[in-house]
Amino acid sequence: MNFLSALRIQQENSGVSTGTEWLNPSGEKIDSYSPVDAKFIGSIIGASNEDYEKVINKAQEAFLQWRLWPAPKRGEVVRQVGEALRKYKEPLGQLVSYEMGKSLQEGMGEVQEMIDICDFAVGLSRQLYGLTIHSERPGHRMYEQYHPLGVVGIISAFNFPVAVWSWNTMLAWVCGDSCVWKPSSKVALCAVACQNIIAEVFAKNNVPEGVSCLLVGRREIGDQMSKDERIPLISATGSTRMGKSVGTHVAARLGRSILELGGNNAIIISKEADLDIAVLGSLFGAVGTAGQRCTSTRRLIIHEDVYENVKQKLANAYSQLKIGDPLDQHNHVGPLIDTDAVKSYLAAIEKCKVEGGLFVVEGGVLTGEGFESGCYVKPCIAEVLPSYSIVQEETFAPILYLLKYKTLEEAISIHNGVPQGLSSSIMTLNLREAEQFLSHAGSDCGIANVNIGTSGAEIGGAFGGEKETGGGRESGSDAWKAYMRRQTNTINYSTALPLAQGIKFDL
Repeated sequence: MNFLSALRIQQENSGVSTGTEWLNPSGEKIDSYSPVDAKFIGSIIGASNEDYEKVINKAQEAFLQWRLWPAPKRGEVVRQVGEALRKYKEPLGQLVSYEMGKSLQEGMGEVQEMIDICDFAVGLSRQLYGLTIHSERPGHRMYEQYHPLGVVGIISAFNFPVAVWSWNTMLAWVCGDSCVWKPSSKVALCAVACQNIIAEVFAKNNVPEGVSCLLVGRREIGDQMSKDERIPLISATGSTRMGKSVGTHVAARLGRSILELGGNNAIIISKEADLDIAVLGSLFGAVGTAGQRCTSTRRLIIHEDVYENVKQKLANAYSQLKIGDPLDQHNHVGPLIDTDAVKSYLAAIEKCKVEGGLFVVEGGVLTGEGFESGCYVKPCIAEVLPSYSIVQEETFAPILYLLKYKTLEEAISIHNGVPQGLSSSIMTLNLREAEQFLSHAGSDCGIANVNIGTSGAEIGGAFGGEKETGGGRESGSDAWKAYMRRQTNTINYSTALPLAQGIKFDL
């Protein structure tokens, strides 16, 4: 496959790097097989404890140098990374699609997201603003400034093999931090490819060795990072279960964490919605990436007056979906990541049926020519009640639950009545409904949309959620502040020493 050679992916690859240097690791060998056709792509040698120590020590050393580079100069390096990603967009997008299983369009889109965050970070490198504050003491000036934080640990999930890492890394780099990346072992070749691309840029710019580190390995590597006091910030993306473990370890050492965890996202479809837009937005949200996005639409809360109409339109749309090789751009839906994900999908369907769910569009595993990997499943739709326990859970698969409502207050109550709080949407042409959904009494999610779906966030806005989604924010807006430490400074330029609050301390 040409895209593998273009990205310098070998049959056997080191999974440990400090930037331009690849180590000869002594950890576990991890084989990568594509869920597209079950073919072997390549293997990665993971990190041992000794390799881990080398990498963290190198990242610490690099930080001490990198933080002294002017932020715009760091931004210039990130600008060149963006240019390199433009150069390698096609082969990297193909690798993302082939190793993870998402459609080629989505694979390319993920690399474009990396390019976009590079552009954002370049501008940010000249806008790391503080505040000037008026002092109550005469002859004094107060201000706030932000300093680089240190080594940032990034633990990423399989569903976005490269984009979420870039959200964190590009911002952390312009802030002056070094980064250590622990990718999902299910898509580690994508991480190796990114490190190869970055190495070219870093070598040209004499970036200190250790600013961009890679540690491929099993879950234990992530546990080590979470417990390591040398890493002041851990940014982790994954399940709520994983996030609770990471958060506990980091909190125990009084470190910082950015947690991007589970989503159980819903769209409210009003009787005053544009149903064509509503159905299209719901369709992509539910079946895009085969339902394996943290922002995937899991629930549709539909007004009773349009419920049957929407249900019929969705069933008709599902009948037109093309499932198959995601590298074929005629297909809409690719495979799940592996056969374990297929088992979770089947278990959720069975649980839904036991609780009383009625399937409008039946699910199942696809077999035969083109589906030899055993990872292809049918997107399905079930009618459920809010009280069903399965509706409270996040299943990383294309299962869509339909619920009925009478009043907007009831719809918002159903919407908010789950443990997760990532992305949300309402489809309505009624201004009052839209504003109520976005008000204090509306959606309790970190992302709330009107007349677009739950999936497909832009990098300009801060990304993240509430409740069991973790509360962290990444990407745009002022998310950069998480990667820095804030310092308040007071300067006395007077000839006296007045104390705050009018305290007297005279001899």
